[in-house]
Amino acid sequence: MSRSTNPFRYFDSSPEVIRLVVMMYVKYPLSLRNVEDLLFERGIDICHETVRQWWNRFGPMFAAEIRKKRVDRMRSHTHWKWHLDEVYVKINGEMRYLWRAVDHEGEVLESYVTTTRDKAAALAFIKKAMKRHGRPQAVVTDGLRSYGAALKEIGNADRQEVGRWLNNRAEGTVKATK
Repeated sequence: MSRSTNPFRYFDSSPEVIRLVVMMYVKYPLSLRNVEDLLFERGIDICHETVRQWWNRFGPMFAAEIRKKRVDRMRSHTHWKWHLDEVYVKINGEMRYLWRAVDHEGEVLESYVTTTRDKAAALAFIKKAMKRHGRPQAVVTDGLRSYGAALKEIGNADRQEVGRWLNNRAEGTVKATK
């Protein structure tokens, strides 16, 4: 007997209604009870607790779908730029390096934590990001020489852009990470 992989299989409501409920709650600044009231006006009678449960269960799935569509759309974008940056942060009482890749719109693509700030760490981070998101048209970095060495080993050294204020987009994502 084959097991169904449909995530909506245990719910009486249709997947369209569940998606509508979750997207209303996420997209607009509404409370759970406001979503319940809006749906009741449209003939859908559900409890605010049902909205919360659906949001907890299906929210990450819908977010992953949206993120995947966005990345696929960005891959076809001719000016897809990545901004790479690393920052020294305290995690569980120990100081670590947090590497981040940010696209040209400011969306964090990838994060990676290491104990070192060398070529091997930069290479592992860049390979992980490229495996998941494909190759960018340009890679904007700060002056850290590990990026240049890692990109040279991969074969993307010609795509690297280094400048004093070019990497401000990646520098601004530190606040969201902390």
